[in-house]
This record gives sequence, C-alpha cells and structure tokens, in this order.
Amino acid sequence: MGTRVKFRLDLHGLPGTNPRPRVAIIDSGVHAQHPHVLGVAGGVGIDATGASHEAYVDRLGHGTAVTAAIREKAPGADLYCVKVFDRELSTTGDALVAALRWARLQRMNIVNLSLGTTNAAHEAALTEEVTLAAQQAIAIVSAAPQAGARWLPGALAGVIAVEMDMTLSRDICEVSVADDGRTTARASGYPRPIPGVPPERNLKGVSFAVANVSGLLARAWPSWRPLDR
Repeated sequence: MGTRVKFRLDLHGLPGTNPRPRVAIIDSGVHAQHPHVLGVAGGVGIDATGASHEAYVDRLGHGTAVTAAIREKAPGADLYCVKVFDRELSTTGDALVAALRWARLQRMNIVNLSLGTTNAAHEAALTEEVTLAAQQAIAIVSAAPQAGARWLPGALAGVIAVEMDMTLSRDICEVSVADDGRTTARASGYPRPIPGVPPERNLKGVSFAVANVSGLLARAWPSWRPLDR
C-alpha cells in the first residue's frame, strides 16, 4: 500500500485564529475551571448502558489533562466533554458507540477519542457511526492499532489513526494518507507541561498523542481537510 500524500502540521506555522471548530473529547470528563482548560462549551455524561446524563465532572484527572492539551493548541475552539469514564479508565462498547453518536448528532467537527476497544463484537456498531460521521465531514481522531492489539475505532477506515512518536515535539504532528485513503498521524505522547514537574513524572502515553493531533487539527481547521481526502 503506497502513500498518496504526507504533510506536517506545526503549531508555529498555523494561523493564530480559527473559525471556532467544535471538538468533542470522549474521556473521563473535565474540571472546566482548571487554569489549563479555562472553561468548556458544554458536555454530557454517558453511562455503561449508553444512556446520557448531565454530570461530566472529571473524577480521574485524565480527561482534564487531555482537554488541556487540546486547549493549549486551539484556544479558540469550542470544547465539549463527553464523559464515559467515572471511577476508572474503563467503559463499555455501548457507551463508546453512544458517545460517538452524541458527537455526530451535536454536529461536532472533530472527535478526540483517546481510548478504544479490542472487542470485535462492537465493530459493526462502531463502523456505522464512523461511516455516518464521515458523511458529515466529522474527523474522528483515535489511537492506531498496535502490535497484538487491533484497537477500534482506530483500525477502521475513515478514522485518523494516531501513533505515538516521542521523538517529535509536542507542537508537531506528521500525517500520512495512503492510497486507499486511510490516514495515520504521528505525535508526541507528552501532555501539556505542569510547572515544576519534570516531564518523566507527568502523565504520558498514546492518549496524549491523540490529544496533540486533535489540538493541531483544531488549530488548522478547516484548512487541513482537503489534504485528508
């Protein structure tokens, strides 16, 4: 499979303003008043059965850190937090499908999904949501499959699949579009720095590579989209 186009998004080469893309962050919710977040446009909680509720306060800190990484790169974006994790970083396939459906029905432009499932039983429902999102030009950004783990929806056509590359700056992502249209992005797995805390003691991982890509796409939106066909 050949590569049709490659490009790089560099925060320092992107415009300082953008037309306020709507970004859904599917994670553990958010502490909206955190100084690295400075408010969100809204949100929803989704329980294990896929039912929605109004509470989306973060009890784990992970969603807040992911939201902060996106806010840093796209300060003008309208961020919506979709809480699918509560007391631990695990959820159900029903919740994941419902979260994607909520983002689609709310007409988000970008969906940040720093999680996934290896359970093939959910593939049909996830494929349907990814297909419907693509028809609305919604970009779903999710973790790419890894050795021994076929993560969904990151393995599905129509998703921007993110691979972690700790050699890259947090302000850069490298994007490749294959001949069949599948899109892969590489980005740093470090989150937004915490003053006084060494990077090696901070959170890190593919979740933040996904967030860094989402933030850069939000900052560039919609100018990157013609390159992603």
